Amino acid sequence: MTAFAAPIAEQIWDMKYRLKEADGTPIDTTVEDTWRRIARALASVEDDSDAWEARFYDALEGFKFLPAGRITAGAGTGRSVTLFNCFVMGTIPDTMGGIFDGLKEAALTMQQGGGIGYDFSTIRPKGAAVAGVAADASGPLSFMDVWDAMCRTIMSAGSRRGAMMATMRCDHPDIEAFIDAKSDAARLRMFNVSVLVTDPFMDAVKEDGPWDLVFDGKVYKTVQARDLWNRIMRATYDYAEPGVIFIDRINAANNLNYAETIAATNPCGEQPLPPYGACLLGSINLARLVSDPFTDAAAIDEDALADLVATAVRMMDNTVDASRFPLPAQEAEAQAKRRIGLGVTGLADALLMTGLRYGSEEAARQTEHWLHAIARAAYLASVGLATEKGAFPLFDADAYLQSGTMQAMDADVRAQIAEHGIRNALLTSIAPTGTISLYAGNVSSGIEPVFAYAYTRKVLQKDGSRTEEEVVDYAVQMWRDLKGDEPLPDHFVNAQTLAPLDHVRMQAAAQKWVDSSISKTINCPEDISFDAFKDVYMAAWDQGCKGCTTYRPNAVTGSVLSVSEASEDAPGEAPEQVRGTAAAVDGEVIYISEPLDRPNALEGQTYKLKWPDSEHAIYITINDIVQGTQRRPFEVFINSKNMEHFAWTVALTRMISAVFRRGGDVSFVVEELKAVFDPRGGAWVQGKYIPSILAAIGGVIERHMIATGFLEGEGMGLKSDPQAQVVNLDDGNRGKACPNCGQYTLHMAEGCLTCSSCGHSKCG
Repeated sequence: MTAFAAPIAEQIWDMKYRLKEADGTPIDTTVEDTWRRIARALASVEDDSDAWEARFYDALEGFKFLPAGRITAGAGTGRSVTLFNCFVMGTIPDTMGGIFDGLKEAALTMQQGGGIGYDFSTIRPKGAAVAGVAADASGPLSFMDVWDAMCRTIMSAGSRRGAMMATMRCDHPDIEAFIDAKSDAARLRMFNVSVLVTDPFMDAVKEDGPWDLVFDGKVYKTVQARDLWNRIMRATYDYAEPGVIFIDRINAANNLNYAETIAATNPCGEQPLPPYGACLLGSINLARLVSDPFTDAAAIDEDALADLVATAVRMMDNTVDASRFPLPAQEAEAQAKRRIGLGVTGLADALLMTGLRYGSEEAARQTEHWLHAIARAAYLASVGLATEKGAFPLFDADAYLQSGTMQAMDADVRAQIAEHGIRNALLTSIAPTGTISLYAGNVSSGIEPVFAYAYTRKVLQKDGSRTEEEVVDYAVQMWRDLKGDEPLPDHFVNAQTLAPLDHVRMQAAAQKWVDSSISKTINCPEDISFDAFKDVYMAAWDQGCKGCTTYRPNAVTGSVLSVSEASEDAPGEAPEQVRGTAAAVDGEVIYISEPLDRPNALEGQTYKLKWPDSEHAIYITINDIVQGTQRRPFEVFINSKNMEHFAWTVALTRMISAVFRRGGDVSFVVEELKAVFDPRGGAWVQGKYIPSILAAIGGVIERHMIATGFLEGEGMGLKSDPQAQVVNLDDGNRGKACPNCGQYTLHMAEGCLTCSSCGHSKCG
């Protein structure tokens, strides 16, 4: 017998959360050992630690309460890692020294495994005067490039690279460049970016009024608000970024608006935080709490839910005391406010089990009801902790109860807070739960819809072979176990079939009872019109959301895992008997298997690259071959009199040329070279920070590809490739491979490109 509901769950546990010796020898022999380790660590701060360890273990048992990955992997290990997921760094001073002090703090935070957010609105715009040095400012985006290069070199706990969020106010003079920054696919790859949208801006958009771009009291430019809004929308439509954060709404609702001002969020957006703000995460697994699933009596026992929430709140409050922090300022901030982010996962599965169609008005009402019950139980539990252990140090009853969130809270809860105080300033958040949802048996993640009812993944075995296994959604597997071959009911819907406004309805319903924010992706069909796409964002604003993130697959963003209904009947079954089941993801990209022969003569171009502080220039020759009507790169030669570079330039010449001669989409070579960071430091070249000589070479190759028509433009990817034939066996596209496991099971959820096979996520 095993506690795991699916093979993938045990594999994720073993890979991500199981405590092992440095040589890989397991310390946690079973998942029960993992639960015991976490329970003991979080109970260690209690006076009666044995009793609370038992209570905490009971909450963890059966995957009912899921602490976030950093807690699950780090609690009780004795390792120097933070158990907090989310950090927003300090306000960036508009000085060179202050900027690089902030860079150092960011590196220290990511080194311990924290994802960070930064507001770059405080840096003066490009071209502004810099007093005392007779120079113009390079602007915030140039420093974002430096942050991006730094982040590439920092390996987070759990072998993930750091993740960052960059925000900028909608009235900053460089906002247009910020909006367009991610159009270069090789730029700011370690950042998610979001625009801080204010209430006056939204009013101006609706009125089609003028909008001033201002810094330090000076108006640099006036634009039409609707034009700027459309520019944000167009960039998001084309490149999936920037996101939109309704920052005034966040600050008005914030329980702590009397003590802090928020201008940034963590990488996935569910935690708006003040300077040096920190928050930890955990989720109630609703899918495990439904009794009598798929019957008229299906329901969640709300008394049991309230009891589980109370235990989870205590566990998370204890984590504040049990965790390490990268910076003293972060620890001080966490101790002063004791923020926690308790959320849910498995919502879509719970709705399926209770007979509700995700996205319907009835499902939205049920979601609001469940989230209200959780919020109420969480606040009452925190009041109880305040009577026992004291309120958070910055608690001010009158000011606290005046916030927008507390104005909407139940009167009896408000009265309890007024009388006894509250232990945690903020308590609820909906976090990305991609990996822990797989670990819990492939339940639907967060408040997202089920992405695919089933798919096939290839599993690498110890002997090097690969076997195939079916990965089934938790609710679908439960249906199979209870109903056998009965067809799935009509209320079973997934992300492929939902209208975007159904997503908005669900996000808005949950937001009413979430005091922080929500990490959610609104998946849009590729063929959605631009006007309909803009309507999604306006609906999010009108319905009270605190932000909006969408994903529309296209040639620029890339296709991700897609599923389709089974196109052929199973033997002996009628068509409706396979309705709602997801086919395996089919499709294959076929590239040239043998290198092309080299003609006797090729057309080419030689470029001179002068690297600052280097005595000798580097000469780069790129020769092309013409296939049909397309000219494409065939070989590269890199030469320099500097013998220090001889070995690696010869190696680079041979490797790049070998790749070019294989054909297919070789534009990735440019992206990889441009991403190389030299730990000794890069250089400013023609007003742009280049992180290494290799990145500069990549830039030269990219410019050549653009000049010859092989690429559309900088960062735009392959224009067309007659040598790459895409074969689709269904209506979908296999899309990109996961960089961690190589499987073609990437999908966009909760603001993150996430792998269904291994749990890898860009955002941490």
